[in-house]
Formats: sequence, structure tokens, C-alpha cells
Amino acid sequence: MVNKIVIILFALLVVGANGEVMAQQKKKSVSKVSKQYAKYVKDKAQGKEKLAQKRSSDPATVTREKNDTIITEEPQDPMRAAYESFKQQAKTDYENFRDKANRDYAEFVKEAWKQFNAMPAVPQPVEEEIPPVVIKEEDLKKPVEDKPLPIEEEIVTLPAPEPQPVPVAPIKEQPVTVEKTVSFMVYGTNLKVRFTDDQRFTLKDCSENTISDAWKKLSGKAYNNTIRDCLELRITKKLSDWAYLNMLYQFAKACVGNGNEAVLLAAYIYCQSGYRMRLGTKNGELYLLYASEHVIFNRSYYVVGSEYYYVFNSDEVSMKLCDVAFPKEQSMSLYIPQDQQFDYVSSEERHLKSKRYPDMDITSHVNKNLIAFCNEYPSSSIWDNVMTRWAMLANMPMEKEVQDNMYPQLREKIKGLSEKEAMERLLNWVQTSLVYEYDDKVWGHDRAFFAEESLFYPYADCEDRSILISRLVRDLLGLKTILIYYPGHLAMAVGFTEDVKGDYILLNGHKFVVCDPTYIGARVGETMPKMDNATAKVILLE
Repeated sequence: MVNKIVIILFALLVVGANGEVMAQQKKKSVSKVSKQYAKYVKDKAQGKEKLAQKRSSDPATVTREKNDTIITEEPQDPMRAAYESFKQQAKTDYENFRDKANRDYAEFVKEAWKQFNAMPAVPQPVEEEIPPVVIKEEDLKKPVEDKPLPIEEEIVTLPAPEPQPVPVAPIKEQPVTVEKTVSFMVYGTNLKVRFTDDQRFTLKDCSENTISDAWKKLSGKAYNNTIRDCLELRITKKLSDWAYLNMLYQFAKACVGNGNEAVLLAAYIYCQSGYRMRLGTKNGELYLLYASEHVIFNRSYYVVGSEYYYVFNSDEVSMKLCDVAFPKEQSMSLYIPQDQQFDYVSSEERHLKSKRYPDMDITSHVNKNLIAFCNEYPSSSIWDNVMTRWAMLANMPMEKEVQDNMYPQLREKIKGLSEKEAMERLLNWVQTSLVYEYDDKVWGHDRAFFAEESLFYPYADCEDRSILISRLVRDLLGLKTILIYYPGHLAMAVGFTEDVKGDYILLNGHKFVVCDPTYIGARVGETMPKMDNATAKVILLE
């Protein structure tokens, strides 16, 4: 009986029977935005967009079978063990289900094309940055006293993680006499996937019949091992949805060249991996469009049904789209819930030294391949709340190399100190070792950093500093943190377990004391001038 229950449960999981959850949240503007952004919010209120909640934790979708032995790439957990038990009992019914889905898809491709025009890009809101302030010496002589800060009703939260998409049915390993692989790189990381000369194909044009015939060829069992290898890489390299899509395209180019064939191959594997995508054509060029759970700034988008689609590696604003859905497809998520395992190439070593605590002289270096990923990562928000973009950046785990190199140095400097004393040192280190500069002068536009980027680039503004120190406090002190938004300024606050005095925000009876990394020289509990009368908005972090 238990085995039957396991089979039923995981059949629902693999076939993707989970319904999509509509996510709604009170819509409030946090900065002056363009008329287009206002129209976009209005469109959403009228039901023109459906953004599902986060699906971004890693599924146990694939293992490789050789000589009747199952080789797993990660330590077994109960869910994965149950999945493996179910997978061994999966018979031809599921395989036939996927085959039929692909046959139906190929037939619909012949006729389901319509002309679409893209909607104008949603501009990223521009903040009027408040310059940093250096605390006055006389203010440092005053005692820090408790003072509650008012907050509005809006408290920004992110939905809980959900699994990444999975294939609509288990993809069975196919026996081969000779294995051939294709090697390629994504974000400086060397990868390889099984792919033979017999799997190569060409497209004579982008007509409906040509694409349909090519889809039928790709749907053959000869491509099963290729898809499995790609999904294994997503698991073992802990790739986010965005990194996985880019990986598929780099792989496809390595297999069939930089043309329409690469687009179709990448689109096919992306679709078979469980993701929602559409094909588009214009002037003999084929395009892959991906649906995103998140609003991507500064990129035009197509409204197909109730979903928003973005063109991969292009910004074409008019084309014919094939509006054919694949069973149980899911939109991509731009969350990065895991430390992605890119090959490590060290950046130049930096010395970051605190002014108040000279012994806080820390050397740091980061993975240049991770920085390359960050450079291509699109700025986005969840629902229409632009403040969520900071939470997504702040919640990405710090890369292992930083944890192995820099964290031991910091732990040694704060060893044996109280929470407040340790926080004072970390706060001053971030305040005084990093150089402040405005984003528009450095980048020409607003750009918030992941934590590692603040350790790599020579400049960091209030957003970057708050994201960095919130990550350090959670990792090194094990304390909860929140981000605090004031118009034009981002700070952070810490939920101490000790009694620490200062300006604070009370959330559900828990006190979060302000620690502002842009109020240079300020102590724990001190709010930057002209902020204490502003109404703060709170962004909760994991």
C-alpha cells in the first residue's frame, strides 16, 4: 500500500500536476516611475498578467543508469530516495505520454502561428540617491538611546521556494554502443554533454512544416541521454533557471553552430526540461521566447495568453509566434537559491580595512566567473513591487570560496565579542573600507550588486552595502536582518537576541535595530540624518 502511495504521489510530481498559484500583493509605488510603468501596473490589475510564485529549489529529476547501476550525483535525501524508488517502477505509460505530447506539439506547430507585437519595456524605476553622510564627532559622544521608527503597512516579503520545473514524464536512459560528448563553456565553466554526429540536424528554412519535422526528429529517443545530461548539470552545478537557459544555448551552439538550429535545439531541451517557452520567427530567423515569473526591467515583452514572454538574446518587437503550450510547463524563476558551482577563477586580491578597528584588515577575492554571471543577470521584480529586487539579490547565498577565504578572517576578528560588539566591527568595516560612488557615474544607470560584487568592484552605494552586510550578519552572527527603504536610500537593521539600544523597528514583537552602512562612522542604532522622520518600509530577508 505504501509503495502505491509513493507511486501516485511522485506521478503527480513528475507529470507536474501541481496547479499554478496566483500571487497577488498590494500595489504601492516606491519611487517616481514613467507612465509606461504606471500603465503596466494598471494592466496587471486588470488581469493581463499571471505571475506564479517562486519555483526555484533543485529537483531530483535525473540520475544516470549504467550497467543496471544507478549513479547519483548528490547525497540521498528522503524525497530523492522516494523519487528513485518511483522511477524504477515507471513503465511505458509515462514514456508514451511524453511521446504523444511531442507528436501533438509537432502537429500544432504547423498551424498555430500568429503575428504579435511586443509591449514596450518596463523601465527600471530610478531612485534619487541620497549622498552618504559622515557622522559628526560630537554625535559620537552622545549616548545611543532607544527610539522606535514608524513604518507603513507595507512589509515586502518573498514567496517561499518551490522546485525548479521537471520533465512532464521521466526521461529514460538509452543504451549506446559508443558515447560521444560535446564540450562547451558557460560563465567560464567547462561542461560536457552526450551528443553524437547522428543527432546533428539542419533547417532549410523557418517554415511551419520545417520546424514541425525537426521537432519530430528531436523527439526521438536518441536525444534522451542529451536531455538527461543537461538536467544532471542543472542539479550538480546547482544552476539557477537563468544560468540553465544560458547553458542550453551555449551547448546548442557547440553542437549545431550559431544559427536557427541552435535556437531550436536549445528551445527543445528547455521545453522538455519543464519550462514554458514559445517559438517566434521573423525574416527567416528563429527566436526562443521564455516566460518569466518575474517582471524583467528594460526589456520589451510579448503577452501570449495570460503570460509575459521575453525574447532570449534579442529585443525584436514584432514577429510571428507559435502559441502552442506543452503539458505542465512552468515559467522560469529569477531566484538564485543556491551557490552555483561555476569553475573558480580568482579575482585580484583586495585589502579592506576598517578605520575605527585597524585590526579588521581583511583580504578578499571572488570568482570572476560568478561576476560574469552577475553581469548578465537581468534586473527584475516580483509582482509589481520594485523593492523585491533587493531582496532577491540579498538572499543569494555567498559563494563557497568567499566563505572559505574571507569568513574565517572575519570570524577571528569578532571571536568572543558580544553581538553588539561584533556588529559594531562589521558595520564600521563596511562603512569605511568600501568607497562610495553613484551608480549613474559608474554604470550610467542604477545597478544594485550581489554581495560578491561589492567585494569585487571598487565602488559600492547604499544598496550594495546594505545587501553585503545583511549577508555577512546572517552568515557570521546567525541573526535575522531586514532591509529598510527610505525614498532614495536603503539601510538595514538587525534582530539582536541581546538587549541593544538604538533606533529600531518593531515587527511582530521583535525588535530590529538600525545599522546603516552608508552613515559613515555611525554606531549600531544610529539612523542617518533626515531619515528618522521618513516613513520606513521594511523588506524581509531569508
